[in-house]
Amino acid sequence: MAQAAFAPEPAQPTEPSFDVLRWHDEPWTAQLALDLLPETNGPKVEVLSGSVIVTPHAGIDHQSVERELPYLLHRAARRAGLWVYPEINLISGKDLFIPDIAVLRVSGGGRAAIDIRQAVLLGEIVSPGNRRKDVIDRPREYAAAGVPFFLRVDLRNRVPTIALYELTDGEHRPVSAAAAGSTFVMREPFEFSIDPADLLDEEAPPEDPDTEG
Repeated sequence: MAQAAFAPEPAQPTEPSFDVLRWHDEPWTAQLALDLLPETNGPKVEVLSGSVIVTPHAGIDHQSVERELPYLLHRAARRAGLWVYPEINLISGKDLFIPDIAVLRVSGGGRAAIDIRQAVLLGEIVSPGNRRKDVIDRPREYAAAGVPFFLRVDLRNRVPTIALYELTDGEHRPVSAAAAGSTFVMREPFEFSIDPADLLDEEAPPEDPDTEG
């Protein structure tokens, strides 16, 4: 009588690896993700309500803003004793967030992650594929964590708009906003102003059609 064959269970990784997503079937926490998953300069890997969420890079306009705005914000924030970083690990209880922009009360130098309670302002650059997350879900989650300010950059139709919200009675309420061609001004948590149009690169020229040799 032939014995039934059983497929061997997948080997568990001995160092941080995305293979762990195949065998770890318990709820995820921020600390588990930091311990078991590898560092990456590619997709964002976040944890929300026990699940791992992997998000690929957005379009190049998004990356242009993420290159320019944190740099300009950081220069202004340092005068107020604050620190600005793009895409850092923020721990909120068991959740792990990676906001596009984070303004902190302390330097994050030498650390892999920072407690969200050190955040003064968190910002998101709205991506077409993640519009609900950037406009509704993430501001709500940051408000629940007590983050005093939320900054949103919207690139719809390549007309950048910046809006600042302040935490009031448990919700982020609008303080100031401006679209490309005007000046966005904020006074808190530090003074900063910019024309949102300055955040985007020139539109790429159309590709040349294929030509026969």
